[in-house]
Amino acid sequence: MNKPVKTNGPVKLSAKAPLKIALVEDQPKVRENWSQLINSFPDLTCICLCKTGEEALRAIPEAKPDVVLMDIFLPRMSGIECTTQLKLILPKTQVLMLTAVEDDELVFMALVAGADGYLLKRTTPENLRAAMLDVLGGGAPMTSEIARRVVESFRKAKAKSKPEVHLSAREEEVLILLSKGYSNKEIASQLSIGAETVGSHLKHIYEKMHVRSRAEAVARYMTSKA
Repeated sequence: MNKPVKTNGPVKLSAKAPLKIALVEDQPKVRENWSQLINSFPDLTCICLCKTGEEALRAIPEAKPDVVLMDIFLPRMSGIECTTQLKLILPKTQVLMLTAVEDDELVFMALVAGADGYLLKRTTPENLRAAMLDVLGGGAPMTSEIARRVVESFRKAKAKSKPEVHLSAREEEVLILLSKGYSNKEIASQLSIGAETVGSHLKHIYEKMHVRSRAEAVARYMTSKA
C-alpha cells in the first residue's frame, strides 16, 4: 500500500471512536498488514478478521462492526455474494469493497449487492481511513477512477432509454443534497426535517430508481443531468 499523502485538512473523528472495523481478506499476509494498518489509527480498531465469506457470515453479525472492509475476490463465496447476504442480516452495517482490479462490471455487481463504497487497494492509508469515517457519516466513498467509471457506465445505460424516474419535489431535494456529499444528518438540517424522514425519502428514492445504494443513486442522478 502506498504511503499516506497530504490531505486538505484534518479528518473529523466519529463520536463513537474507536470505530470497530471487520476485515474480510483471504491472503494471510495482506490480512495481517491491513489489520496492523487499521489498528495504527487511534480512532479505529480491527475487531474481526475473516478469511472467507462463509466465515464472515458467521463472525461479523456477532461482532457487530461499524464498517466491513470486504475483499471482492474470495475463495468459493465471492465478496459480492457475501455482501448481499450480510446486508440482509445487518442492513445498517456499512460495507466498503476492496479490489486491486478496475472492472466496470464488478463495480456494478458490488453496488447492486448493497456495497456502500468501492475502493481500490492502492488507496493510501490516510484516504482509506477517511473513507471509513466518511461512509459512517452517510457518504459513499469511491476512488476518483471508480466514480468516473460509474458515471460512464450509467451514461451508457441511459442511452438504452430506461423508463423516466418520477420523484417528488422533496425527494428531488434530498437527492440533490445527497449528490453533493451531504450525510443524512446534514440533509435533515438543510431541509429542516428529521433524520428518520430523510431515511424514508431515501428508501422511496431507491425504490423508484431501482437502486440499492447511495452510490448508485448519486451516479444515476449525475448522469440523468449530463
